[in-house]
Amino acid sequence: MEAQVLTVPSEEIRESWLLRHQDVLLITATGLAIGGLGVWLAFLGNPRNAGICISCYLENLAGALGLHGNARMQYVRPELIGFILGAMATAFLGREFRSEGGSSPVLRFLGGAVLIIGCGVFMGCPIRMALRLGAGDFTAASGLVGLMGGVWLGFEFLKRGFYLGEAAPMPLLNGLILPLVAVAALIAVLLKSPLLQSSSSGPGAERAPFAIALGAGLLIGALAQRSRFCITGNIGNFLAARDFKIASGVVAMFGSALVVSLMLGAFHPGVDAQPGSHLAYGWSFLGMALVGVTSVMIGGCPFRQVVLASQGSADAAAAVIGMLGGAALVQTWGLASTNIGPTPAGKIATLVSFAFILIAGLALRVRESEQQA
Repeated sequence: MEAQVLTVPSEEIRESWLLRHQDVLLITATGLAIGGLGVWLAFLGNPRNAGICISCYLENLAGALGLHGNARMQYVRPELIGFILGAMATAFLGREFRSEGGSSPVLRFLGGAVLIIGCGVFMGCPIRMALRLGAGDFTAASGLVGLMGGVWLGFEFLKRGFYLGEAAPMPLLNGLILPLVAVAALIAVLLKSPLLQSSSSGPGAERAPFAIALGAGLLIGALAQRSRFCITGNIGNFLAARDFKIASGVVAMFGSALVVSLMLGAFHPGVDAQPGSHLAYGWSFLGMALVGVTSVMIGGCPFRQVVLASQGSADAAAAVIGMLGGAALVQTWGLASTNIGPTPAGKIATLVSFAFILIAGLALRVRESEQQA
């Protein structure tokens, strides 16, 4: 009697594989897009090694709105508008737009400001850190170690009961505030509103073509919303679970930044004369450590906060407004580092911010039973 061979149609195998791996595929695709497009945007005109940088974008936006007086940092970055509108559109299409909040908004606002202080001392957000590394800037390695250390510390606080409270449903308008502001900003830019200021020199004047930058932002925002991409979240979950698949987005982002940098001739390995960097490795470590621990405690890295706010989270919107305020303070008070290194004011702000975060981490611990009540 001839043995019967059971076969499964190849299409069913493919669909089954996709269902089991769709989260990893989405996260990887998002990382590839951020890394590759970040390098490409710099090639097209954005500041070198800073094609995508949330903290830089917010400092530019604060300048454009007249919230600080640095004439070299004034521009409404279309990429930022794209992130918001792309994430909002995808959230609505996927029925994931939920207006909710009320979970320690003041602390989240302050946490957002602290994020930008840490980024200012390091000279870039976690995304820029990856782009700098991909372009051969070895000075950013100390920031990567600091970020991982900060994420580890943040997860230790979470394990010991740190809790900002539960978000509750809110009227729809609360969740729409940030997207509506993004639409208003886009209209103002297109109409060349005299209310907006724009740099004629410096980083604020270094720009990729508007339409390309906006399109890149829309694509990345849509992918990030669907994949739940978060650099600090990916790192934290990898450290906790030791599952390489969880870190696929971060690895893909660095890998694509490296490959595209090599293709475009933008790979310049070394530590000297790297754009937007300094040699004060200890302060780079502390700046990114501050970003790491704060991101975990408020529920996401600077980029993730923008995406969450775009899909209706009023809590994340409070953090984004805090980030914008922090961006204004970083420029007004001279907290941002330069190629020479961190400023005295930046060092003090970093230490004070760390003290605040550590006190909050120790003070806001609740028992599991209280979290569920």
